[in-house]
Amino acid sequence: MTVPITPLRPEECRPVPDAGLGALETEKGNLPLESVDVAAHVTGLVAGVEVVQTFRNAFDVSLEATYVFPLPPRAAVTAFRMEADDRVVDGVLKERGQARADYDQALAEGRRAAIAEEDRPDVFTIRVGNVVPGERVVIRLTLSQPLPYEDGAAEFRFPLVVAPRYIPGAPLPGPAAGGGVAPDTDAVPDASRITPPVLLPGFPYPVRLSLATTIDPAGLGLREVRSSLHEVGREGDTIRLRPGERLDRDFILRLAFDASSSLALVPDDAADTGSPGAGPADGSGPAEGRAKDTAEGTAEGVAKDATGSEGTFVLTLLPPQEDATRTASRDVVLLLDRSGSMTGWKMVAARRAAARIVDTLTRHDRFAVLSFDSVVERAFSGGLVDASDRNRYRAVEHLSRLDARGGTEMLAPLQEALRLLDGQDAPAPGAATGTDSGRFREDDDRPGESGLSREQARDRVLVLVTDGQVGNEDEILERIGARLHGIRVHTVGIDRAVNAGFLGRLALLGSGRCELVESEDRLDAAMEHIHRRIGSPLVTDVALKAEGMDLVADTVTHAGSLYPGVPLVVSGRYRGQRPAGALTVQGRTADGRPWEERIEGRPAHGPAARAVWARAHLRGLEDRYATGDHSLEQRIVDTSLRFGVLCRFTAFVAVDTRVTGEGGPAHRVIQPVEPPSGWEMPTAMPLMAAGAPMMAKMATFTTTGPPPGSAADRPVAAAPPPGAPPAPPFAAAPAPAPRRAARGFSIGRFLPHTGEGTAQVTDFDGIRPLLAEELTKLGQAESLPERERRRYLADLASRLRVVDQMVGGHPDLTVLAADLERAEWAEVSLDELWQRTTDLLTTLTGGSASAGSTSPASPGSTSPGSTSPASPSSTSPGSASGAEKGRRPFWKRS
Repeated sequence: MTVPITPLRPEECRPVPDAGLGALETEKGNLPLESVDVAAHVTGLVAGVEVVQTFRNAFDVSLEATYVFPLPPRAAVTAFRMEADDRVVDGVLKERGQARADYDQALAEGRRAAIAEEDRPDVFTIRVGNVVPGERVVIRLTLSQPLPYEDGAAEFRFPLVVAPRYIPGAPLPGPAAGGGVAPDTDAVPDASRITPPVLLPGFPYPVRLSLATTIDPAGLGLREVRSSLHEVGREGDTIRLRPGERLDRDFILRLAFDASSSLALVPDDAADTGSPGAGPADGSGPAEGRAKDTAEGTAEGVAKDATGSEGTFVLTLLPPQEDATRTASRDVVLLLDRSGSMTGWKMVAARRAAARIVDTLTRHDRFAVLSFDSVVERAFSGGLVDASDRNRYRAVEHLSRLDARGGTEMLAPLQEALRLLDGQDAPAPGAATGTDSGRFREDDDRPGESGLSREQARDRVLVLVTDGQVGNEDEILERIGARLHGIRVHTVGIDRAVNAGFLGRLALLGSGRCELVESEDRLDAAMEHIHRRIGSPLVTDVALKAEGMDLVADTVTHAGSLYPGVPLVVSGRYRGQRPAGALTVQGRTADGRPWEERIEGRPAHGPAARAVWARAHLRGLEDRYATGDHSLEQRIVDTSLRFGVLCRFTAFVAVDTRVTGEGGPAHRVIQPVEPPSGWEMPTAMPLMAAGAPMMAKMATFTTTGPPPGSAADRPVAAAPPPGAPPAPPFAAAPAPAPRRAARGFSIGRFLPHTGEGTAQVTDFDGIRPLLAEELTKLGQAESLPERERRRYLADLASRLRVVDQMVGGHPDLTVLAADLERAEWAEVSLDELWQRTTDLLTTLTGGSASAGSTSPASPGSTSPGSTSPASPSSTSPGSASGAEKGRRPFWKRS
């Protein structure tokens, strides 16, 4: 049968404001989740949070409602409660299989029940069953979470939406594990549990959101509170979200604190009383349980010893002052996600972040740049190349051409990066390279030709820039976890609803850092942090020596290394007759000298310290399980049950004794989630099954100006027929798309072609704004420590060489750039070189050139001493500062 489609003319359309395609309005409402209320109490540097979710049955039959939602990845969920019909039922933590069996049995018997399960470190599922028509059921979750701290500020981040994730692999036969839109696959066997349906943009009746944060500095000096992504109001010490906000992005508060070193000792009897987040232990030092809280061992040893009581310690140690020791040589592989979910501002921010990382490498380093979606592309053929000016410029040019496309196939590029860091130069089968990757050959310092002692002297670093939106986290960790020994992994998560749990776990396994970037304005500050991580740590081989107490074996979290601006936080279990004693932290500085610091312990109270440690310990055991050690399952369950903290192998279940109906629920609904803020959603989407016409599955992501042949060039598929498997959240490009010409700013256009000498591309007025900006930044950097100032001048050398080439060569700039390249040498006088740089830049931007300087003669060019201001017509087409004078930076334009 053929059904004609009659087009609707624009003049016949009367759009409803804020209404999405297929939106349905009923008097009773149409979604089970009515409201989400978050009440956080920040005490020092730990937050106690209560999350209240209200469900309402708007149907005429009994209902089971399912809600897939995020929580902070390092949060410890310690309590669960169901309230309905004036009845309160506290949840019981049980082994996950047993909890599900109890829940299913209760529903079959007509009793009301609820269950809370963890599917990922930051993705949880709540099911509420046998809700009678017209009834409201309230679910309460209690949790404690640490606040990461660095550079004088702590961060309270609370996620509010589970963003769509790319699901690789072949679909599995049989019933789905959950009610999500993606089928379970051999790579992600629980994909249907972590892919809730997505509301169409503009859905007019969102979930009512309330969020309030009360701040108690607990003796720390609170200087400032800033909200990053939301409009907030302040009433005394309480920060409240403005009414009308949607559940579409993370809530982020940054708190400027004055921190101090401390050792908090919390005995178990003190941890069993109090409220989450309360007590001095929560504010004793920065970042309880930061990204270094990996568990080193098993759960053995947690049993109480008859010789003394047990407790939890939290050690916070401020790093020593950074000295001028030269950064060790590094091998760096930069891995950039260019998949479809990175469309829009995220791709722009990712390119900028990657370029900033490349720009901070020095002549002592080697590096490689890999970009990936469904395929892997290299900026250079072969293995690692020297971080020379030429190679850095080529890498930045490669990055400037990248657009979002395809699917997030992350495992293959991670394996390729590890092969490079292991000294294996050849690309893996199927890997592609950049179009000009074979133009130059780098023969010096090749990984495969250098000796073992040379390799051992180099730091090996992997930097991943992505939004992390994948569903096969466990597969990735299992396949690469054992290969991360000796490789430091840093992750940069760019999204307003980032997969922080996975990125944090990956950085944790690699003893690195996880930086989260939720907006373009946040990028610069985050990249300053990651730059310091790539450099050598101040203190390595950190170990603890206890005095006056015994540390319980295999319970101390990973100590790692001390980095500039980042306090070290270590927690674990101790035994002693009373909460007293001291810890001496020992290690070695960057130049090999012994280093140690002793910190006296003090008694503290409250349950947060034990809960946060237990979650970190469980997370470490779970990561070891994911990497192949499946014998840990029972130990994980026992530890979770003993300390009352939810994990992936346990679940909270609340079962009412009252019978409310006959048999199980007659209708089941999975709550759709908001489209994440900042994502470009498809304009046409297949609709969900009958009964929820306003819901839709994501068929693909569109990109601005996609490469020919990419997924975005193909029309969005129509709704699948009934019974057909749902479409994957992202459409993956089957093959690398042909390249387009580079757009926008490209450093490479200012470089001379091989053998052609130096070509002028602008006159001196064209580079004057660039030099003025460099002078301003130089003044801002003058207060940095000596080591950082030396690094800054060395990086400035590469930028001045580009400016020098833009005008066809300027003697003073040429000489200065050459001298600045030696800024990191100890025998070079930093003050003298700094003053020389300031004087020359002042002269060149202030109206008079230094003696003997000349400008290349060309028709229409202006002498270096000219005081005429730069005009757009005299500025290089690629000069960002000149061409955009008076305009917003290109990455902020709409």
